[in-house]
Amino acid sequence: MPTCSFTHRWIDTVKAPEKGQTDYFDERTTGLGLRISSAGRKSWFVMYRHAGRLRRYTIGTYPSLGLADAKERAKELLNDAAKGNDPAADKQISREAPTFGEIAGQYIELYAKPNKRSWKEDQRILDYDLLPKWKNVKAHEIKRRDVIVLLDKMVLRAPIQANRTLALIRKLFNWAISRDLVEANPCSAVKMPAKENQKDRVLTEEEIQIFWREIEGSSMSELTRLCLQLQLVTAQRKGEIVITEWVDMDLNTGWWTIPAKKAKNKLSHRVPLSPLAMQLLERVKALSGSSKWLFPSTQTENAMLNTSIDHALRRNQSRFGIPTFTPHDLRRTAASHMTGLGISRLTVSKILNHVESGITAVYDRHSYDQEKRDALNLWAEKIASIIA
Repeated sequence: MPTCSFTHRWIDTVKAPEKGQTDYFDERTTGLGLRISSAGRKSWFVMYRHAGRLRRYTIGTYPSLGLADAKERAKELLNDAAKGNDPAADKQISREAPTFGEIAGQYIELYAKPNKRSWKEDQRILDYDLLPKWKNVKAHEIKRRDVIVLLDKMVLRAPIQANRTLALIRKLFNWAISRDLVEANPCSAVKMPAKENQKDRVLTEEEIQIFWREIEGSSMSELTRLCLQLQLVTAQRKGEIVITEWVDMDLNTGWWTIPAKKAKNKLSHRVPLSPLAMQLLERVKALSGSSKWLFPSTQTENAMLNTSIDHALRRNQSRFGIPTFTPHDLRRTAASHMTGLGISRLTVSKILNHVESGITAVYDRHSYDQEKRDALNLWAEKIASIIA
């Protein structure tokens, strides 16, 4: 094969062959070659030996990759080969490696949908913040700096959402590692970009009164309003309320059973329904019609989305004229006021369906039914006196 001293002038003026292609090698840089096709295309390549075999590695085209950069890249590859590595094989592995978009799709289908009620929120974050930027990027090429740059831009417009996005990226890559799709997590040592307030928001009696009064004239759907009111009255998790079916309710005896498969902690739970809760459920029944769900979606045959409650409350925050609160703050408010009424922390813990330790906890789950009913009835009376 012909050799010469590569210069920009020579590369720019060398003639293309009439047919096929011609390879030239640089006299000054071992292994560096330039292939020129009959169409005039000029491609850089490096020749090296691995395990006794001669290997070829294409590193780019001229003029996109200049002469100086091509020489530097050639030296790097030859040094890599001298250490016993095979750059061409590594390149093939990289070419076959999954993109972030492919891994994200598998994460949603194989992990999030079967295991997370909030999987649609994961999908929303992916669609809005991550896939537009990384969909076609090889997942293993995403580095810590890429994550930090993305979060730094996001934190300016949505600080708490930036935290949620980091949590999702970290979870997704950890899952990908467990599936042997990538070898490292780029979120390692990346800190939450925004400081979150301590989760201790409890509405005062005056704020409860304002919430109950103003929510009636809000722009939320009536079912959404009832869901939030029911959360305050029962102290149950919003995510468990929205997926409740009428078969879970025994309105004759006043018991709501949350089966293990619907409970966040996978433990079945019995919730006594106070007279105020029963009144709210009568209104819910009139609105849900023949649906099996208490809170059916208006778009599908499934239950209302968990996140739609958050969005509705967020849109109406200014109406209340009090410090911002979330649906979960209503559950915390109920628990705090019940202990303020003299109800034991153990009973409140039973109402909240908190996980307990010890063998006795397994056999003790229904032994506080009367205490729970007395507590929730007392809390309902307290709410009635506040909103009267």
